[in-house]
Amino acid sequence: MFSAAELVRYQRHLGLAGFGPEAQAKLKAGSVLVVGAGGLSCPALLYLAAAGVGRIVVIDPDRVESSNLQRQVLFTTEDIGRPKAEVAVRRLRALNPEIAIEGVVARLDRGNALALVRAADVVVDGSDNFATRYLVNDACVLADRPFVHAAIQGFEGQASVFNWRGGPTYRCLFPAPPPPGAAPSCAEAGVLGVLPGLLGTIQASEAIKLLAGIGEPLSGRLLLWDAWSHATRTIALAADPRSRAITELPPDPVGEACAVDGGGDFDPREELDADALRARLADVQLIDVREAWERALGAIDGAVHVPLDELADTDLAAHGLDPGRFTVVYCAGGVRSRRAVPALRERHGFAEVRGLHGGYRAWTGRAAAG
Repeated sequence: MFSAAELVRYQRHLGLAGFGPEAQAKLKAGSVLVVGAGGLSCPALLYLAAAGVGRIVVIDPDRVESSNLQRQVLFTTEDIGRPKAEVAVRRLRALNPEIAIEGVVARLDRGNALALVRAADVVVDGSDNFATRYLVNDACVLADRPFVHAAIQGFEGQASVFNWRGGPTYRCLFPAPPPPGAAPSCAEAGVLGVLPGLLGTIQASEAIKLLAGIGEPLSGRLLLWDAWSHATRTIALAADPRSRAITELPPDPVGEACAVDGGGDFDPREELDADALRARLADVQLIDVREAWERALGAIDGAVHVPLDELADTDLAAHGLDPGRFTVVYCAGGVRSRRAVPALRERHGFAEVRGLHGGYRAWTGRAAAG
């Protein structure tokens, strides 16, 4: 059942009451698909590999960026520019050569989701945008696979197990995606670097329990974690049979990971894109509503800086801003500008004001780091 090397490697599991050789054998025979190789997935992957899960597949389309290193603990400075999935595979194989690990440098989409999910016993969802979460959920419902969910923002996180033995699905918690821009991305709102470590480790523990057939999975419960106070609470979730009325996968996720705010269609009455702004830049009045530290990383020439939380009470005329001129407001990725546009109209009387679709990242052509 186990090689001599495995007996040594897994001896703390083998001697653990309530776990033992039987549970370890189930881990060895098990397969996990990990969606994303970001902040949540990095610790989850490390512990799943260390625990001896027999086959791990990780899918992620992105390359390592310097801003990832604050929380994505699989990567080092030397990995910047390399595909995350490939770096993850190399690190995990070095951690545990006894298991099979595969990296897929691609985005989870309608074309590959069902095949990848069906090939796994458990799915760990480390994605950071709503479109991918709904795709994971619906593929798991269609393939009858449980998946371990987590989401983080700021100092707060949540985790649960969905689609396990008739329990609630993600659509029982959130029946439909929020409208674009309703929720800030992690790049917009920020995240405490240690938080995904906490929640990703919880995901690994839940996946191990599901594979090994031990413990009480978080099915039917949503764990809420506040890293600011270390307060936790658990909310009961009821299964809604309508959440399983799924016959096909949802549309492919739009936009870069952690930057769904910049993707998809937009209303030209509220926003304009970077090309349109460049075409009339000489006649436009610009307002930058980012924080000072963001502006220090780069800005559009000539923009007046007024952070969003100061916009309502600032005398804009004192900054040389004319409410009668055509005005464009921008932030990092487009979320804050969507809140600034109505504030400029209603509180300051700006007649012609638009947001920059996709924000400063769209202007510079850079995708957000998840």
